[in-house]
Amino acid sequence: MSNTFIAAATRRRSQYALGKSLPLSQSDATALIQEAVRQAPSSFNSQSSRAVILFGDESLKFWGFVEDALRKIVPADGFADTKAKLDSFAAGAGTVLFYEDTATVQALQEKFPLYADNFPVWSEHASGIAQYAVWTALAEADIGASLQHYNPLPDAAVAAEWDLPSTWRLRAQMPFGSHEDGFGEKTFIDDAIRFRVHG
Repeated sequence: MSNTFIAAATRRRSQYALGKSLPLSQSDATALIQEAVRQAPSSFNSQSSRAVILFGDESLKFWGFVEDALRKIVPADGFADTKAKLDSFAAGAGTVLFYEDTATVQALQEKFPLYADNFPVWSEHASGIAQYAVWTALAEADIGASLQHYNPLPDAAVAAEWDLPSTWRLRAQMPFGSHEDGFGEKTFIDDAIRFRVHG
């Protein structure tokens, strides 16, 4: 089957060996990430997703906040492995922080009370779609990335550092950069387990 979207989706893989060289300029990489989030669909066209794009020292600063938070809870004798993992994320060219704006969600809950319980769930859907859209767009541009979830550990420090609105809720982090290694084989469960087709 020949399909450009499937081809792009196939290129999207978790890359943990990141470097700082990008095939795009910083401005072009920023525009790519912004457009991917902009075009990602959301329930009621809520556009609740927000992104903070960090390059260079600003990205390093973020992973420093994560390290500081983890040092408080990870046993010292096991911290070396944690530090190595964080260093691999910090080795990239940048990091995208994905947020959802709870003010947007609350406004929709008030406007459409019948669906109030669903809007937080749909907000999570919107965030996941935005994350996937950015990840796939980066992969298509030959930029490696992975998706991480260290929230809420560094949330307060990050919000203070970059003066973020109190209504923004951090949902995921995506370090990105050049491919410094290949990928392992990707395996799939049997289609008979995953799919049912009728008609």
